[in-house]
Formats: sequence, C-alpha cells, structure tokens
Amino acid sequence: MTFSPAAADTIAAFLGDSGTAPSDYDLILTGDLGFTGSNLLLQLLKKKGIDLPNHNDCGMMIFDRKRQDVHAGGSGCGCSASVLNSYVLQKMTSGELKNVLFCATGALMSPTACMQGESIPSIAHLVHLSAE
Repeated sequence: MTFSPAAADTIAAFLGDSGTAPSDYDLILTGDLGFTGSNLLLQLLKKKGIDLPNHNDCGMMIFDRKRQDVHAGGSGCGCSASVLNSYVLQKMTSGELKNVLFCATGALMSPTACMQGESIPSIAHLVHLSAE
C-alpha cells in the first residue's frame, strides 16, 4: 500500500490554495512514504507540474536502506513523530529551518471494509510550520 497519491493531492492542493511554490519552503517532509512511495510522490507531482527538490521522507531519514533490512520504510506514525519532534523542531529552534511543510500519511482502516475485500483509502494531513 502506498499513501503517495493522498500526499501528492494534499501537497498540490495546499500549494495551489496558498499561492506558494515548493521553493518557498526549506523542507517538504512526508512520513512515511519510504523509498518507493517517495519516488512515486515525485512522479505524481511532476505530472501536475510540481517539482520538489527540497523533499525528504521521515522513514528514509531514520533508516539506512543499505545497512538495514527495512525494504521500503518504517512505521509512519513512529517515523513522523520521531523526525518532527527531534530533528525538525530542533532545526527550526536553531534557525536552520524557517518554513516547513509536514505531510503525514496514513490509512483509514476499517475491519469491515478489509473483511469484504474493499480497498483501504489513504489520507494525508499537511501542516505548515513557520519559525518566522
């Protein structure tokens, strides 16, 4: 399962609604799309004419794919909370980061839908963090 389409739609909608561009932000962070999901996110946004050179993903920041057997990533809520509350907020407090878009992703799990073989919808929430 990938949450990339939800993240792509949410990021594109925010940029459009706010009239901003990816270059207006020091970091655009997702959590946790992992390696595969991050590549898909970039492809989906590129189709919409949006390039994210300042994107990183919480799961990719925590894990080393070459030295650890993590495949595509880690726990979204664990990676997101860890990276945001330790690394990102520290960088904002020190002044290294001023504007961050944080896009957390997840699934709307329904035992009934799963048992009936229905698809599991994904969701993304975006928060703009500013230290200005």
